Amino acid sequence: MTTPAAAPLPYAEFDGHPATEDDLRAAALFTYGHFTAMQVRNGRVRGLVPHLERLGSANRELFGLPLDGGRVRELVRHALKGAGTSDASVRVHGLRSPGAAATTVMVTVRGPARMSPEPVGLMSVPYARTAPHLKRPGDFGQTYYGDLARRAGFDDALLTLPDGEVTEGAITNIGFWDGTSVVWPQAPALLGITMALLEQELPGAGVPSRRGPVRLGGLGAYRSAFVTNSQGMAPVARIDDTAFTVDEELMKRLAAAYGSAPWDTL
Repeated sequence: MTTPAAAPLPYAEFDGHPATEDDLRAAALFTYGHFTAMQVRNGRVRGLVPHLERLGSANRELFGLPLDGGRVRELVRHALKGAGTSDASVRVHGLRSPGAAATTVMVTVRGPARMSPEPVGLMSVPYARTAPHLKRPGDFGQTYYGDLARRAGFDDALLTLPDGEVTEGAITNIGFWDGTSVVWPQAPALLGITMALLEQELPGAGVPSRRGPVRLGGLGAYRSAFVTNSQGMAPVARIDDTAFTVDEELMKRLAAAYGSAPWDTL
């Protein structure tokens, strides 16, 4: 018996069927919605429960409708099978076309990804996302400022409030190390799943962490910084003209803490 060939990546399904032109056209024209991004390895995900809770909470807030976690798991499994892989970058989108009575679930499957461990440089920008607690596609400001930062010789943008208070990276959370504990900016921002898992696991690794105000004018108080997202974490080398020590020992401790978070089977 021959094994069917894997589908070309990226691969997409809508409510459990391979994407049609009409599906993709509707998703391109009506972008109001939400999503979560996860790394799948051998059919397992770290932090599956918070991913499902994020989807359910956002769906109720945006559309006034529930989104069953069991159905989402089934749709992700189906899409992975359709793509012919168990190792992938997966996004689950909740979409609703105007007038539709139910939420459409789009699952996209791409090759597995991992954030480069190389230190990054961030350019601070005066921008705060609308409803920052929601993870959603198509945010113009993040793309605009991210491109400006890269053209200026940085790796990405760091979003800040008008008073200079740090919120988050354009596509990351950011943490600071004061030599004693990890400090996460307390300003409104998306709670990334990697950040949430680190907050959960750091105490067990003997690394205190807390939320607190972080302002551009006070960055000199921190020895090191790092960014996180669904693809992993990386040290920060500089923010604007402020340089940070790349603390290899800290990064190892963070990686060990994150690595202690259990894998959940889809």
